[in-house]
Amino acid sequence: MGELTIGAFARASRLSPKALRLYDELGLLAPARVDGTTGYRYYVEAQLPRARLVAWLRRVGMPLARIGEVCDLYETDPPAAGLVIGAYWARVETETAARRDLVTFLVDQLSGNPAGEGVEQMSEMRMRYAAGTDRGLVRPVNQDTAYAGSRLLAVADGFGADGARASGAAVDALVALEESVRGADVLNGLADAVDRVNRANREGSSGESGDSGDSGTTLTAMLWTGSRLALVHVGDTRAYLLRGGEVSRITHDHTLVQSMIDAGSLTAEEATSHPRRALLLRALDGSADHARPDLRLHDVVPGDRYLLCSDGLFTVVGPDDIRRVLGTAADPADAVSELIALALAGGGPDNVACAVADAVTV
Repeated sequence: MGELTIGAFARASRLSPKALRLYDELGLLAPARVDGTTGYRYYVEAQLPRARLVAWLRRVGMPLARIGEVCDLYETDPPAAGLVIGAYWARVETETAARRDLVTFLVDQLSGNPAGEGVEQMSEMRMRYAAGTDRGLVRPVNQDTAYAGSRLLAVADGFGADGARASGAAVDALVALEESVRGADVLNGLADAVDRVNRANREGSSGESGDSGDSGTTLTAMLWTGSRLALVHVGDTRAYLLRGGEVSRITHDHTLVQSMIDAGSLTAEEATSHPRRALLLRALDGSADHARPDLRLHDVVPGDRYLLCSDGLFTVVGPDDIRRVLGTAADPADAVSELIALALAGGGPDNVACAVADAVTV
């Protein structure tokens, strides 16, 4: 097959001529030749695989800029392109689940369902809670902050010269919401608090270079409202749930190694010894690009036990030990004490912070 007109190429690739002209302008799919007199675009058969890939990726909703990256990778390493597509779709499914939770929450609010009206409606359920931190055995200062209250659990892991201040300010901003935010305002309240903390980090950095990224903090927190909890998460602090004897992680690390795991280029086992395993892709460091939090809603069930912790815990204490402690500790205070003791017994290379809460019937 020789050159194809734009119409013939559109039919073969299942892209419209209008789309082909747009993709040419964007540098995503340039024609093989443009007639210097008429301006007509001509394509060749060898361009069909890229064009069809563009069409498929547009159908799944991938942004055009990302499609260009995937197509370029496809031409040199098709298996790697497949892994990137898989990682993209995993993120879409996670974000869709978050939106589904939010829609359910809003429907309940607008239809008058009392379950979302506030913690006062939880007349048959309350929270037992505890929190603790430790400097560890290596770090000179403790930059972790943990908090547990009747409605709020929060853990923050500071870094840089002002790390302790940054983590403390992040948690303090959320503590202020514990009595003031109810019902449908809870997610907006969390998002606004995170934005204020990030702006404060940008304006108050004490690094010698004045770089807003010199200091900052990660943050993972849960605020109860009705029979649900709202979760806000930035960075690599984590939240776990023990339900029905099974422990699951309900946050996704915003780190380089986690992105590599998502793309299939690194295994979870390899990530534990990767030299850049601590590199954060998102944090409250004063940068608008890096501070976008995950916001989720979860149903709370009587008998649930929640753990929030910093990487000083989960990088030292293995998942089996975390599962055992959460499943056997008599109350949240015992769980916190035992988990911190295990981190110290493992060498305590970093600050340790954790908060535990149980949903119990009255």
